[in-house]
Amino acid sequence: MKEDVKDIIERYNKKLEGELDEGGLENFSREYIQFKEEQDSKKLSFYEGACNFCESILRIRVSKEKRIELVRSIDRLELEITPEGANSFAFFTGLSLIIIGILIWTAAFFIFDKFLLFFPFLFAILGLLSIYLLAGKPNRMALKTRLKAENNMVLCILYVIMYMRHTSNLEHAIKFAAIHIDEPLSRDLKLIFWNLETGRYSTLKESLDNYLEDWRGYSMDFISSFHLIESSLYETTEARRLDILEKALKTMLDGTYERMLHYAQDLKSPVTTLYMLGVILPILGLVVLPLMGAFLGVKWYWLAFVYNLVLPIFVYYYGNNLLVKRPAGESDASSIIEKEFEEYKYVNVFNIKLDPLLIAIPILVIILLIGFSPVILHYFISDANVLNQDAYFGYRKTNEEYLGPFGIGALFISFLIPLGFGIGLGTYYKLKTRKLIEIRNNSRELEKEFSASLFQLGNRIEDGLPAELAFGKVAETMEGTATGDFFRIVSVNLRRLGISLRDSIFNKKVGALVKYPSKVIQSSMEVLIESAKKGPKVAAHSLISISNYMANIHSVNERLKDLLSDVLSSMKGQINFLTPLIIGIVIGISTMITNIIVNLGPILEAGTGNNAVLGLDISVISEVFPIDKVMPPFFLQLVVGLYLVEITFILTILSNAIEHGFDNLTEENSLGKNLYKGVIFYVIVAVVVTLILTFMAKSIMTMSGSQGL
Repeated sequence: MKEDVKDIIERYNKKLEGELDEGGLENFSREYIQFKEEQDSKKLSFYEGACNFCESILRIRVSKEKRIELVRSIDRLELEITPEGANSFAFFTGLSLIIIGILIWTAAFFIFDKFLLFFPFLFAILGLLSIYLLAGKPNRMALKTRLKAENNMVLCILYVIMYMRHTSNLEHAIKFAAIHIDEPLSRDLKLIFWNLETGRYSTLKESLDNYLEDWRGYSMDFISSFHLIESSLYETTEARRLDILEKALKTMLDGTYERMLHYAQDLKSPVTTLYMLGVILPILGLVVLPLMGAFLGVKWYWLAFVYNLVLPIFVYYYGNNLLVKRPAGESDASSIIEKEFEEYKYVNVFNIKLDPLLIAIPILVIILLIGFSPVILHYFISDANVLNQDAYFGYRKTNEEYLGPFGIGALFISFLIPLGFGIGLGTYYKLKTRKLIEIRNNSRELEKEFSASLFQLGNRIEDGLPAELAFGKVAETMEGTATGDFFRIVSVNLRRLGISLRDSIFNKKVGALVKYPSKVIQSSMEVLIESAKKGPKVAAHSLISISNYMANIHSVNERLKDLLSDVLSSMKGQINFLTPLIIGIVIGISTMITNIIVNLGPILEAGTGNNAVLGLDISVISEVFPIDKVMPPFFLQLVVGLYLVEITFILTILSNAIEHGFDNLTEENSLGKNLYKGVIFYVIVAVVVTLILTFMAKSIMTMSGSQGL
């Protein structure tokens, strides 16, 4: 008996290794072949390879509590790493950055014969920050994956109910949902079947219930809705079964609305705190910075460290924590558009398809070179008369060294630096999304009208009109609308091309969905075609039910938008108006203060002709405000302008995520618009305020100097 068992095991081992038959995998099931091909084609990412490599050098242990959480995250992401590997990679990365900082500090000492504390301090902070961030990277990746899955939950429940409305088969309904929703939730649904096929669970219900337990504590509405759907299978009457399916969708929608209501109420205070601590207070602090810099000698690169690194990280991290609590909302509908119309991401120049990046980078580089020209030309020009001109350079010579630029011309040219980033990045995102967002808007317009059109279509079919003719009748009724155009394309394909109803809708070249790509509409048409096989009555009832479902979901989504309207309008106002306005005014005030400090001594000397005014030695002024400690307006504006670009970028991502969830297409389109608006408005405000205040200050100082006051 034992020999028979060994023989069987040996035979199956040979079969799995492809040695039993010359055909290799030809005699295996299609599912196993597909699974094996997916596994074989899967390559380790750079992160996975780096974690495994660092772990092989030095294995750094993780505490028991953190290890449990990391194991769950790694399993969910299907990463080929261990918690110790992630910890080792974080440690080696942080240590490498700290060592780089020490090496730069040492090299600077031998080359310039002075200690530069900025670089070791900077790299030490970056090293510690990277250890913290990389050690928890799997947890953040898993959380982001979970949030993406949550955004498809309402749609998932809708698809399952849409299918079970005409066919009471849970297995086929889940397969239907898995096909029409996005990753990662579609992968989770496929995993339910894989666990069933591999024998891990004996029934679909066991596999499904085990998966739903993973969402306990995150989305009880999703779990309750699926349990109601399961219970509908055991009802003996059709009316009762349909009522339970209606109840399942209502449970999901009501739960989503309630959670979004609490989320919107709890969001106002954190957003206000975020804006005050991350934007308003740091900007207002810039007003006194010129005076503080003159006394304390704060260098511009320390300011850049705080404003261009620390503050943006704080704002993004704090804002990202707000997204963790966001309930499920609308799904990301951009993936199907980006997949079907990938060529629209490119720009056609002289019949050559160019990546928008190839257009944006030259624009950015050219503008930045002009913006940095006062600093660049300083190293090529030695004429003191040229360097001292306030109209452009405005350098001041002290101890055989030129300090600056303090000139008003250099300041105005420095505005090109944030403008270059705003225009460069804005151009990239606008060119990349301009055609895709147009298709997206057409699809959304169609989705808004589609529930009413489906209701009409269902009524026509219920009256006995064939589906092929019903499309033409509804198209005439809805003429001039996106829905009418969609149905007209289907009708024309049926009558003139003589193709089937499925091809009229789904054909890759002439189908109606080519012009209006939408997963909701696609799945609705799939249900129509499947239910039509069971007769016109079933098809009509399915369409009417889908119409009601879509109307309910649209109503809930509108209520959700209404709940978030106050917060979103506030954030959008901050991005496009308040933040650029405040920063522009502050730059003008700071520039005026700096110019007064730099020019006060020379103006008084020129006005009195001696070195004393009212018994006060003017040299005291230079001692109180030494020129070598004053921060040039050029660098102040450089730091603050880049800070505006970063804040605009971060707040746009946060506001889009709060409103739409993880919608890449809308996010990139919003970035293109906001970067243009925010930066251009800032430059206009800053230039106007700087001109007015500088002219006023210069007039007063000149008058005071001429009167000897």
